Amino acid sequence: MYANSLDEKYARLREILRELESVAVAFSAGVDSTLVLKVAIDVLGAEKVVAVTGRSDSLALAEFEAACELARSVGAEHVVIDTDEFDNPNYTSNPKNRCYFCKTTLYQHLARFIRERGLAAIVNGINADDLGDYRPGIEAASEFGVHCPAAEAGLTKDDLRELSQRLGLLTFDKPASPCLSSRVPYGDAVTPEKLRMIEKAEKFLHGLGFRVCRVRHHDALARIEVPVEEIPRLTDPLTAARVEAHLRSLGYKEVEVDPRGFRSGSLNEPIQVNIASANSPSRSNRSAVAKGRKRSVRGRSR
Repeated sequence: MYANSLDEKYARLREILRELESVAVAFSAGVDSTLVLKVAIDVLGAEKVVAVTGRSDSLALAEFEAACELARSVGAEHVVIDTDEFDNPNYTSNPKNRCYFCKTTLYQHLARFIRERGLAAIVNGINADDLGDYRPGIEAASEFGVHCPAAEAGLTKDDLRELSQRLGLLTFDKPASPCLSSRVPYGDAVTPEKLRMIEKAEKFLHGLGFRVCRVRHHDALARIEVPVEEIPRLTDPLTAARVEAHLRSLGYKEVEVDPRGFRSGSLNEPIQVNIASANSPSRSNRSAVAKGRKRSVRGRSR
């Protein structure tokens, strides 16, 4: 049963990690895994904790560099493992359960790693909110006996952000940054070339001050998502011209802004509609929203 107050959940998290004795933390430098890493070190000591980051073409360079810096900042040993999911056509063909194949590859490497290092367990940063989302990677974690201490303690994303701020972690307000492959629609092949285009496009937007953004890759079309309140700034003629020129220089032929704004995991929306109860009164509304019209980066109707 989940604890109730945040203090109780935090105490439960510490208890779970203490019982594991020694751990490898699947470390992405996000809010969740950074908090788990910090608490694991606090509870077990740095000598019994290793942060492990899987590196592949799906990881943006900025996120890799952040992982290295964050691991140093909390006093963790940091090991980087080059993963090989791009050698697996089950991954590169980009099925709806793509994440399952990615996490399977990661956990295969981690299982080997903890055997070699004599560590007791693998832990990740999955939180209680994630259990209600479409996340095939959780199935892979279960198959490899990976522990999800934050979720087990009942900690939500908001809980983890608050705890991170209490503990002085700079990631407390860090926007989510899932792997670059999540920007490619299911069924379209994932390639390193596509991911480099996406990475460079998002880096450019970050440089313009759009801290939260996604560039959804639809072959020659880049569809940009930013928070609704930032759409006017993005579609300002001068900014729009700069964005369009840069993305075209990367190889895109068309650039659009999604008028519905940023939605984390928006490419999962058709899946979430399909798995929802057929009796849900809001299902038809969600389907209608999923068919909403787009506009170009210059704000023209399309």
